Amino acid sequence: MPLQVVSPVKAGSWPITVGAAGIAAAQFARCGFDVMMQAGPDKPWYDLVVTKAGNLLKIGVKATENGCWRLAESYLLRAAHANPKKPDIQHAIRMWLDTHGERTVYCLVQFEGVSLNQLPRIYLATPAEIARRMRETVERRGEPVLFEQYDWTSPETDFTAIEALPSSWVFSMDRIHEVLFPQAAQSRPTPAPRPITMVGLREAVLTA
Repeated sequence: MPLQVVSPVKAGSWPITVGAAGIAAAQFARCGFDVMMQAGPDKPWYDLVVTKAGNLLKIGVKATENGCWRLAESYLLRAAHANPKKPDIQHAIRMWLDTHGERTVYCLVQFEGVSLNQLPRIYLATPAEIARRMRETVERRGEPVLFEQYDWTSPETDFTAIEALPSSWVFSMDRIHEVLFPQAAQSRPTPAPRPITMVGLREAVLTA
């Protein structure tokens, strides 16, 4: 089901980034975490360190207002240096993934279609989870981009599918527990996959 949004509030990328870090810090504090914010020109890749009862996570906050996060884009440019005519997109994703250590999580903040009296949509995901999603997108659309939602057409069936980030990624206490204790999360039964809306191309054209 397409996301229901209102007219977006536009702002520059730097204010959006600063605002997202503050919002993420506030949300973790509301969940009972002690929060340390990184600052200065030489800060590491992550923006926050959150701790609670001896458990620690390093949080990279990534904000956007256009529906996607281009996390591996700079690594794609590096991969292009090896072969300018055909850069290795999968290698670029591997390079991006290899830069992360243990206990690292991304807080993905989406401002697209969010009014001033609303919180942005916030997701939590590990680098490995994000890499898997980007690899799927490369196979379907040829882009190493993490989309909040996108559509793609199956070449085998000629059907269009609407794909969205997993609902389990939405910021919540349960999601924080999953990324803090991944082994416990893996031992729980796997929930049924969320259904994907399939629309035949001919039907889509007739109803457009």
